[in-house]
Amino acid sequence: MAEGSREGAGGLWVETAAFLALFFDNVGSLVFLSSLLVFTFNYPAEIVVTRMIPGTAVGVFLGDLVYTFLALRLRRRTGRADVTAMPLGIDTPSTIGLALAVLGPTYMATGDAWLTWHVGMGTLFLIGVVKVVAAFGGEAVRRVVPTAGLLGPLAGIGLLMLSFLPLLEIFASPIVGLVALGLSFSVLLGKVRLPGRLPGVLLAVLAGTVIHLLLGYAGMLPEFHPPRWEVRASLPWPSVAFLGDLHRSLPFLPLAVPFGIMTIVGGINNAHSARLAGDDYRTRDILLTEAVTSLVAPFFGGVAQTTPYIGHPAYKRMGATHWYTAMTALMIGLASVAGLLSLLCLLIPQAALAPIFLFIGFEIVRQAFAEAPPGHAEAVSISMLPAAAVCVMIVLNQFLGALPPGRWEWPAHLKVVLASLTTLSNGFIVTGVLWGTMTAFLIEGRTGKAALCALLGALMTPFGLIHSVRATGEVYLPWGVEGSAHLTLAAGYLVLAAVWLAAGRGRKDKDRGPL
Repeated sequence: MAEGSREGAGGLWVETAAFLALFFDNVGSLVFLSSLLVFTFNYPAEIVVTRMIPGTAVGVFLGDLVYTFLALRLRRRTGRADVTAMPLGIDTPSTIGLALAVLGPTYMATGDAWLTWHVGMGTLFLIGVVKVVAAFGGEAVRRVVPTAGLLGPLAGIGLLMLSFLPLLEIFASPIVGLVALGLSFSVLLGKVRLPGRLPGVLLAVLAGTVIHLLLGYAGMLPEFHPPRWEVRASLPWPSVAFLGDLHRSLPFLPLAVPFGIMTIVGGINNAHSARLAGDDYRTRDILLTEAVTSLVAPFFGGVAQTTPYIGHPAYKRMGATHWYTAMTALMIGLASVAGLLSLLCLLIPQAALAPIFLFIGFEIVRQAFAEAPPGHAEAVSISMLPAAAVCVMIVLNQFLGALPPGRWEWPAHLKVVLASLTTLSNGFIVTGVLWGTMTAFLIEGRTGKAALCALLGALMTPFGLIHSVRATGEVYLPWGVEGSAHLTLAAGYLVLAAVWLAAGRGRKDKDRGPL
């Protein structure tokens, strides 16, 4: 895009649209967090809106400022005016996971809202430590793993977790969701210019929110909760009090490790994605930023980790530069301190925000298939599949959690299906990277490296690093697990490694020809 196209009013509108997309993407994650805690677990909204949200916003504020600086530095080094900053925000999958697996269960078990908050901060602190350690291996991974293995799992997240799950929210409130989708897609996909060049994303969220309120107050939404129109300043004061309860967070370390590694792997993928789009950021800079901001946030009350978002190419296509991340950092910070961010989280319906997630998700899928080498479509596709199991489990767990404990006996074949879904969904990002890499090597005829990937799967599986057999997804020692399912999975990968080695031998014999 020419430099002149970014100047003047047109550039301002481009940056505003990109800012609104990133801002509401973050707000959407906070909306999901607030809704799960307040409406699913009856957690006190007071602590959510005055403690958790402002503290979590600190990580976003600092991270987007750093990414703005990195974009300016890259612009100076290259002399290019079209450098797009990496988008940073709250990691949605792990935020939902922490709410469902840590915060909610802790509150249900203890009834202590403050202790639950401290456990959440402690768990985020552990995640930050894991991420700082893992960040130093980012460049090495990028050099070894094929593009299909790096981008394929992101495409799975984009299509299923950022597109399919929000689509459920749209159809849960179809009038709100489809109006917001129509306005958003008209601008983002149809390139329609609204009267007065109004930002389509902002108009979509406003229209969806107004319709939601009108239908709710008219009694047409069965689960409508009238919003509290209070706006109170909530300054996130630094505190180390949660460290006194850190021992209560240690049992969740098996969750913290995969959550931390998941976003680090995602950060590697995102940095690679940005590089393919034309912005060559150092992977370590990207990873350390998300790691340090995740480590700092709990000291201000945060309970959700930050991560580089997977929509950099989408923002670049929109024409965004470094201004949109600077605007996001400023607005997230000011709105949090003023109490407006907490109000938005309780006011904006999920259906009004869902189309933003859809657009970003579609762009991720498009790039994964476009940037992978010719003939690697199968490698991209297979690396997306574990994310499908995660989506099924997220929905299924809502039904399982509503069943009376101990009063339901599953048929044997359904137990097998549930076990398969559990093992396939746990560690899904690492699994996707492994499968995509293995398939890419196989397509290229490098069967020895494909066998090495299968052997790596056999080594990780007994410890639950992938395919954890426990419903929580936690890791474990091989001898500390009942049954032999984890060992059977490992044996399967060993057999697969043998198959690839035999296939390689057969390929060599064929190439050699008859004597």
